[in-house]
Amino acid sequence: MLTYDVALTFIGIATLLAWVPGPDNLFVLTQSALCGSRDGILVTVGLCLGLVGHTVAVAMGVAVIFQQSEMAFSLLKYAGAAYLVYLAYQALRAKPERLANMGIAKRSAKAMILRGVVMNLTNPKVAIFFLAFLPQFTAQSRGSVAGQIMLLGGLFILCAFASFATISLVAGGLSRWLRGSPWGQTLLNRAAGVVFLSLAVKLATSQR
Repeated sequence: MLTYDVALTFIGIATLLAWVPGPDNLFVLTQSALCGSRDGILVTVGLCLGLVGHTVAVAMGVAVIFQQSEMAFSLLKYAGAAYLVYLAYQALRAKPERLANMGIAKRSAKAMILRGVVMNLTNPKVAIFFLAFLPQFTAQSRGSVAGQIMLLGGLFILCAFASFATISLVAGGLSRWLRGSPWGQTLLNRAAGVVFLSLAVKLATSQR
């Protein structure tokens, strides 16, 4: 349903977009640096599962609701902003000893994946971005537009996962150093809190 030229062009653009600093890759970077590569990759899995939801929403036309309804858009973005404020609060009040004693293996995989899913699904800007971006690479002459959107969404998710997993692995090296440095833990926790608060403000003040 997709030609090789279209697929290759889309993959190139999707990969570039995945590396452009934004809420998702900054979220992965911060979580990986704080908790290790494992947790960063689990968060990445959650973010990608959220992208599956956005892809389905675009294919079904549900994303149009967030584009046309101010109330629906506002409710979702404020829920996402509130969640980011909660994460910022946790990061700002975290003590170095607590971080050092937690250990990567003790963290719940389900909780980290859910964190990524919630982070992604509560950002209506992602749904609207997909609504504007994916259809540009479709054509009725190539068959079902909904089917093409699902394929494009799948390619985007693969590109995002590869890019975010790379970020997780690189940032995870910092985490190993941090577990032996209380000062470093405190500094990064404060930085993470500021990043989460900044993302919350950005999301809460975003317009359709």
